[in-house]
Parts: sequence; C-alpha cells; structure tokens
Amino acid sequence: MPRKTSPQSSAQCPMDALLRLLMGPWTTYLLWVLRQQGPQRFGVLKRAIPGISSRVLTERLRLLEEAGVIHRDHLPTIPPQVTYSLTRRGQELGPVLDALDALARRWHAQNQAVRGRTEHDAARRQAA
Repeated sequence: MPRKTSPQSSAQCPMDALLRLLMGPWTTYLLWVLRQQGPQRFGVLKRAIPGISSRVLTERLRLLEEAGVIHRDHLPTIPPQVTYSLTRRGQELGPVLDALDALARRWHAQNQAVRGRTEHDAARRQAA
C-alpha cells in the first residue's frame, strides 16, 4: 500500500510561502497603492488605505521589507523622512497581481450575475 505523504511545508513549497505573504491583511491593497502611486511616505499610505490601522500598516511594511518586496528609504531629517517603494522583486509581482485582479473581477461579475438570477427567480416564485 502506498505511503501517504504529508503536505509540503512553506520551506518545501516556495509558492505557498509567497501566497501566505500576499494573503496577509491589507497586503495586496498596499502593494497596489505603491504600484499605482509610486514611492510613498507612511502617512500618505495610511490615508490611501482607508480603515488600516497604524499598527497593521507598520507590520505589513516591515514584513514586506523583510521579504525584499518593498524598500524603506530613511532620511535622517527632523522629523525623519521615511519613504516606501517597490523593489525589483515587488515590481515582479505586477503581472501576477494584474492576473489575479482580472480573475477576481471576472468571478465577482459572475457571482453578481448568478445572485441576480437567483433573486429574480425568487421574486417570480413569490409573485406566483
């Protein structure tokens, strides 16, 4: 009888590690803002992402910096000026995120169409 294999860990499956990085809260939105608007300071990013807390934004930025996806440029001025931008690695995510966006929009439209038909059918049944 063949032996069952256990699922691969993130270390054995690089795609799993990448997907886990991207699926963190606000991560894809943050990457989208940096991709669309270019390098941004913390306050600008916070205003561009309604609903994100300072704590979560800081965590996401640190995680993405550790992963080599964004670059943190610190100028020792008073107050300190810190700007975040996409690294080459972050820019490589562009086509992948575009493809995911297109798929998400297509699925959303399909779900809306199905939901609309379901609601229409329910209304017809109630009227009958």
